Amino acid sequence: MSRVLFWILLVGLVVLAIRAKLKGLAARQQPPLHEEPREQKPAAQIESMTQCAHCGIHFPASEAVQADGHDYCSPGHVRLPPQ
Repeated sequence: MSRVLFWILLVGLVVLAIRAKLKGLAARQQPPLHEEPREQKPAAQIESMTQCAHCGIHFPASEAVQADGHDYCSPGHVRLPPQ
């Protein structure tokens, strides 16, 4: 008799655990009923890119070192010939 009672309790606990897990998953998938409107962040400004005249790497134009009408990625590349 005690074995039957043990198995009934074990099955009941497993069923309760599965139901609790399914409720938790369902609660995470549904949005809250009184959701507050979120502040919209301003769109990130797109910065133009340029290419180093010596090594060919692309980088933001605001970081360019300009010399002789060419854009370079660093002051060291200004001294080197464009390719």
